[in-house]
Amino acid sequence: MKRDHVVKVGIADLNIVQDPGIIRTSGLGSCVGVVIYDLRAKLGGMAHVMLPDSRLAKGDQIKLAKYADTAIPIMMDLLREEGGKSFKAKLAGGAQMFQFSSNDMMRIGPRNLEAVKKQLKDYGIPVVAEDCGGSNGRTIEFNPSNGTLQIRTVNKGVREI
Repeated sequence: MKRDHVVKVGIADLNIVQDPGIIRTSGLGSCVGVVIYDLRAKLGGMAHVMLPDSRLAKGDQIKLAKYADTAIPIMMDLLREEGGKSFKAKLAGGAQMFQFSSNDMMRIGPRNLEAVKKQLKDYGIPVVAEDCGGSNGRTIEFNPSNGTLQIRTVNKGVREI
């Protein structure tokens, strides 16, 4: 079902949506798309996490939505402000876009995924579904009315989790 109201989340960005809207992000390579939602409240949030840890930031002006350790707390505050109480999570992305397996710093996708899962665990939020890893980019779209996450993977078509 196509929805009229689409909230777009950019790279290193986050936002929330309530039914009847949907929320979408594209360009997930090594980035992780984190969806946290409350189905009873028909409410969901999405973060497009680029890096695992804000301590990697350089300079004074850091974009908080860029990092797993800062994006998820901000999104939780926004969801709670809108009445969310009982949360679940779905994840997509975290691909290993380049083959540098000997250098741990280049394992951005897997490191992003580990950092996101640690944050969710700290909040007591279960990950109920994920489509992560591999070497292909993804676009994701979440519908807070029924909790479906549609994933379009480059060269692999569309699936829902």
